[in-house]
Amino acid sequence: MARAPSVSRQLVFAVAVPLVLSFALTVFVLDHLFRASAIQALQDRLDQEVIALVTAAELTDTGRMDLRLLDPESRLSRPRSGQYAAVRSARGRVLWSSPSSEGVAVDYGAPVAIGRSTFVQVKLADGTELGILNRGLEWDYAPGNRANLVFSVAEDLAGLNTQLRQFRQQLVAWFGALTLMLLAVLGGLLRRVLRPVRRLEQEIAEVDSGRRAELGEGFPRELSGVARSLNALLRSERARIARYRDTLGNLAHSLKTPLAVMRASLSGGGAQQATLDHEIDRIARIVDHQLQRAATSGGATLGQQTVAVAPLVADLRVAMLKVHAGKDLAIDADVAPDAGFAGDGGDITELLGNLIDNACKWCRAKVRIQVRLDAARPAAQRLVIGVEDDGPGIAPEDRQRVLGRGVRADERASGHGLGLAMVADTVALYGGELVIGESASLHGACFSVALPGRPLEEGVLTSPA
Repeated sequence: MARAPSVSRQLVFAVAVPLVLSFALTVFVLDHLFRASAIQALQDRLDQEVIALVTAAELTDTGRMDLRLLDPESRLSRPRSGQYAAVRSARGRVLWSSPSSEGVAVDYGAPVAIGRSTFVQVKLADGTELGILNRGLEWDYAPGNRANLVFSVAEDLAGLNTQLRQFRQQLVAWFGALTLMLLAVLGGLLRRVLRPVRRLEQEIAEVDSGRRAELGEGFPRELSGVARSLNALLRSERARIARYRDTLGNLAHSLKTPLAVMRASLSGGGAQQATLDHEIDRIARIVDHQLQRAATSGGATLGQQTVAVAPLVADLRVAMLKVHAGKDLAIDADVAPDAGFAGDGGDITELLGNLIDNACKWCRAKVRIQVRLDAARPAAQRLVIGVEDDGPGIAPEDRQRVLGRGVRADERASGHGLGLAMVADTVALYGGELVIGESASLHGACFSVALPGRPLEEGVLTSPA
């Protein structure tokens, strides 16, 4: 399997390509501007030479051109100096040429019209490149006599080309050095910026190898959410593994109530066969639910159908009256018709069964169940369940302790101490809230649970278990 490319390498490449292209474009533009500026400076210089020629030129009555150079050090005075000049008639006849043109065949091109000026670049037969400026002028050489003349000045472009070549070399060198420096700085910055990513990768490897339980703190804001999510996933995985260990205990405890109903039904003879079959089916459903719950993390509300709570409470009320038939027991249920649980039907059935069974076990004669939806609460705590009894209650110092596995408020009482622990596990699984207090009206224990809920119109599951 091919190794995935490095993020830092991809980032450097993603920045280097446009950087190099932009610098190349900048070099091209600067070279073009410099060349245009140099050509313009050459034209201005040749134009000044034309003006000097016009100032020094004299045309006799016979049409002969007499031109004395004003500057004896002028390049036009030195043979093959690289600067050449000529004065021609409108028909192209050479009236005068500079001493520097001796031995050099310069083609100044066709004469230009009067009042016009042109600049051209030509290459001579020997490969010499020249820049030539031609200007057409009307010349008054005697009263009433005029002549159309073309003044031409040429200059060797070797110096200009050398200057351009040196400028390009400097541009490439400076921008190349700047590119390398910027890429080096970028590489250093990326190494520093990506240090938390490498740390995250290292800590994940340590978690994978068992040297670390969770990821550490102090990640940047962009990675802190990822670290928190991974830690939550790790904790969820550990909780899932713990659920495997607790499954048998939970399963045994969940089967206790149906078995008690079966025992009560069997004492009634054959007429109770339908009830016996129903409870046996319930045992099978509980077994399936507990095994499935042990294999999954649970607690998911996304995509879950809404479970109607009222039928569950009604069925559990009938079952508990049979289980605790030895008591003169009254169970009052006040359930909002639209109250729905947003989660797994088996979870809410198990939670309600444990709460109601605990209340029936400790009450003297009365248990009250209230279920409603509170739209003002967060979505994860919108379904509010209250279970109260008129028993002895739970002392404040024991309210947290009784939620532990295998713990009972009264160690002399029968039971395994798993029911309330299972309730607490389910509440924590769904991000809900569990509060143990004292009933204001019945003066016994009061369990208030808040779980994910929504109205039944959003999707109803009538047979959750």
